[in-house]
Amino acid sequence: MLSLIEAAGWPIWFLIVTSVAAVALIIERGLALRRAKILPAGLLEELTGLRGAVPVTPELLTRLSASSPLGRVLAAGARHEAGGRARMKEAMEDAGRAVAHDLEKYLSGLGTIATVAPLMGLFGTVVGMIEIFGAQAPGGTNPQQLAHGISVALYNTAFGILIAIPALIAYRHFRARVDGYLAEMEQQALRLVDLVAAEPAPGASGPPADAEVRKPVRRAAPRPAAERAKTSPGASSPTASSPTASSPTA
Repeated sequence: MLSLIEAAGWPIWFLIVTSVAAVALIIERGLALRRAKILPAGLLEELTGLRGAVPVTPELLTRLSASSPLGRVLAAGARHEAGGRARMKEAMEDAGRAVAHDLEKYLSGLGTIATVAPLMGLFGTVVGMIEIFGAQAPGGTNPQQLAHGISVALYNTAFGILIAIPALIAYRHFRARVDGYLAEMEQQALRLVDLVAAEPAPGASGPPADAEVRKPVRRAAPRPAAERAKTSPGASSPTASSPTASSPTA
């Protein structure tokens, strides 16, 4: 191994550091993006069962939020249940953006390594070519310096490609895994919203107040014209309009 590093020259040290960083990131993301840790099985069903059995307290929502990224999204929706469907969706979208940022952590670094590693190998190739041209002298060619320059160029190129290939594969794999997790989280969040919207309001029993049955109003039958005339304000009583009867004369 040491002889290989000596043959590759000093530019190989940059590639060695880059390879160690790539391996560390791949292991860390592989452990952090396990499905059981991101999307625990049956978490939504457990939450809906608890909502029907015990009151949802802030302590319960705090434990749910700390359990997993999916629990963080569901807890954000359950915390704003009283605000209605639109408020729940808005809260879960905000929590989902924060969760997506956490899941994508270090992926940009892994993608950068996959892009930069071949360039670093190319840099080693250029250094090797410089040594090759330096081996040419007016008095002749230095075979040892020429062979060292060729080995520096080839080793750095090969090692840069060797780092870039697994780094790029891991980056694509973890990116697809994160996208799948986020899509499934969105589906479960919408299921929670639908379940909450389908439940009756607390304390509500029977039909709502605006749906009570009203009794039909019966209209009074029209009265005769003579009766209307008697009760009209401008009409005078028959006794007032008739002349006063005179007493009989003796």
